[in-house]
Amino acid sequence: MEAQNIQINMISANKLQAMSTMDKISLILNDVSSGRIVILERGLDPREEAQLIEHTMLKIRDSQFYGIEIQSYPREGRPSPWNILRRPDNRVTVIGPADRLKTLKKEKDIISAVIS
Repeated sequence: MEAQNIQINMISANKLQAMSTMDKISLILNDVSSGRIVILERGLDPREEAQLIEHTMLKIRDSQFYGIEIQSYPREGRPSPWNILRRPDNRVTVIGPADRLKTLKKEKDIISAVIS
């Protein structure tokens, strides 16, 4: 059995901050549909994540793309009345092709996954 190389692209929060929502979605979907795993230093906001899923569903219909697997965990912080006014930030988000990335477990500070 021949081992396959797996490319992982780690994208900084600074790069994402300078991009529009559609640019972020295009970057992620282009990488993931090419079989790459994407790790975002700071995750997408809930609206961006919903749009990513929507665009993923459109891409599934048009090709042999199997979809995405996405896992993230929230930034730590104490609940306060002021947090209600802010959107929650994710610390790290891992996104990959659904047929290659399988999440085994997600805990407070660990996302365990198998990449095939």
